Amino acid sequence: MTVDAIGGFTSRAARFFTVGFLVLVLAGCSGLNLFGPPKAKEEPIIPAEALYQQALDNMDQQRYVTAIGHLEKLERQHPTSPLSEKAKLMQVYANYRIGRFSEAILAADRFLAIYPNGKDVAYVLYLKGNSYFGQIKDITRDQQLSRDAIDTYNLIISNYPKSEYAQDAKEKLLVAYDQLAGKEMSVGRYYLGNGQYLAGINRFRTVVEEYQTSTHIEEALYRLTEGYLLLGLVNEAKTAAAVLGHNYPSSTWYQEAFALLGKQGLAPEMNTGSWLAAVRR
Repeated sequence: MTVDAIGGFTSRAARFFTVGFLVLVLAGCSGLNLFGPPKAKEEPIIPAEALYQQALDNMDQQRYVTAIGHLEKLERQHPTSPLSEKAKLMQVYANYRIGRFSEAILAADRFLAIYPNGKDVAYVLYLKGNSYFGQIKDITRDQQLSRDAIDTYNLIISNYPKSEYAQDAKEKLLVAYDQLAGKEMSVGRYYLGNGQYLAGINRFRTVVEEYQTSTHIEEALYRLTEGYLLLGLVNEAKTAAAVLGHNYPSSTWYQEAFALLGKQGLAPEMNTGSWLAAVRR
């Protein structure tokens, strides 16, 4: 090897060493770890009792998000603690209180899966039902949340009839059923207005047969009178009006049904062979 070659090799090696040294220095200054990922900072372990008390203190001061953080840490750090069940229960409550209904439902499902026979099951079901109830949309929207609320409230009523939550569940159940009836009415009126008389009648029939406690029952009977007349089913129209008059004699819907029949020289009359006879009180 010549002197020039040796000199060139030495120069390149020196430059390579200098660059490598600079990279190491810069990596050290910037905090980069070129030899593997940085070690995760260990979470300090806090006693379960302290975390639970901190959560309660924060809830007393309406700081529910902070409280939820303490409860989650309690579960994470002390999964076998006797306080873990209470922590799961309080997460349902805290999420419900701040309107995080989807999170409350998930927390409720988790609690029920782990403690299906726990002493607080009725309360958790009540919070879950209320979380569905709190999200119910107007009758023009999908009513799956109403159905979910109904299913949950029915669980409380059937399994815990003497609990303090059963009566309120029954009252909210009526509202949820009213939502479903209102949805049927909305669709039925649309069909009727577009000349799809049979499709509309089927919707009104659902209200009459399944939602007799709803606030829509009187209009449903009137719409049946209207729909049957449009189809030329006179006997069914007269029966619908007769049932409406018998069950709700002072209803303005009955007055309208009576007038509607009168325009065609007809009057309400019960046909005992009609399906409507079964809803006559």
